[in-house]
Amino acid sequence: MTPSSPRRPTGLRAADERTAGRRLGAEWDSHARTFMAWPALEELWGDDLAAVRADVARVARAVGEYEPVVLMARPGQRAAAQRACGSRVEVIELAVDDLWARDTVPVFVEEDGDLLGVDLHFSGWGGKQVHAHDARIGRSVLARYGIPRADAPLVAEGGSFETDGQGTLLVTESSVVNGNRNPGMTRDRIEAELRSSLGVRKVIWPAGVRGEDITDAHVDSIARFTAPGVVLVDRAFPGSPPDVWSRAADQARSVLREATDARGKRLEVVDLPQPDLDRITGRGDDFVATYANFYVANGAVFMPRFGDARADDRARGILREHFPQRDVVMVEIDAIASGGGGIHCATHEQPGSPAE
Repeated sequence: MTPSSPRRPTGLRAADERTAGRRLGAEWDSHARTFMAWPALEELWGDDLAAVRADVARVARAVGEYEPVVLMARPGQRAAAQRACGSRVEVIELAVDDLWARDTVPVFVEEDGDLLGVDLHFSGWGGKQVHAHDARIGRSVLARYGIPRADAPLVAEGGSFETDGQGTLLVTESSVVNGNRNPGMTRDRIEAELRSSLGVRKVIWPAGVRGEDITDAHVDSIARFTAPGVVLVDRAFPGSPPDVWSRAADQARSVLREATDARGKRLEVVDLPQPDLDRITGRGDDFVATYANFYVANGAVFMPRFGDARADDRARGILREHFPQRDVVMVEIDAIASGGGGIHCATHEQPGSPAE
């Protein structure tokens, strides 16, 4: 068949037709396992490496109470990681550089009932850091578990995306429509490729922030679905002076309030207030003090405990209201947060039955 054949669809219609049977599920769907990674490099963390590893182990043990956890560790570090994480966590030998499994493990979709891993070509967040081993995790994980690989025609990270499981995708423009990942690609082109690769029907684009953090403002620290049609949005602590992050969240809130989802319905937008930065136990210029970076697992939601007891309890109450059938578990992650991430950044779900 030649490219000029009238039977060959082109453009956005082509993308939709090629992936008519593909679906990106919601995080609250059943998980076969959670993937995590053991931070390997002292040059990235310096004196904080031991504390970061302790946080990773704490998260792995907590999630392991509810579903299988597979933690990837370099061969020479596997034994220490296993001791730290305990017997409920399966530690496998796989060369990794850092802990950010959300961004390095492929995004899993279902295609005609089968699982498929979409490899987004992790590039160290647009070349900001060199992660030679992490760049190969996509292929390694899929090969190990016998999951077919789909090669995405763009560069992105799992933390870039948030879905309701019914065809709606949230993406910060700053993290994907960016010359450090996808030079020369317009937003329309990227949206068409996202629809094709992930099987979504509607993409909502908060602006985000370029260049202020290593991720260029991943959406998973700004806005998160809790159900189809319901989105929690990060809000700065009351009385805090405006900054680039509060303005980005405010812009996202405005976009979401005006948006409709893939079903054509307006979204319910709910604030998720931050803690008082003067009362939290963690510190650092890159510290991420948002509750939006929570992780939904089988039977539980995992959120950070920042040390502002009133704010921690308020956030826990909001998550309990939106996930009434799940336990809401607080985990201390000050070292991870000081590196610019959170629990969601450190975890990555594989859809399916835990018995698989």
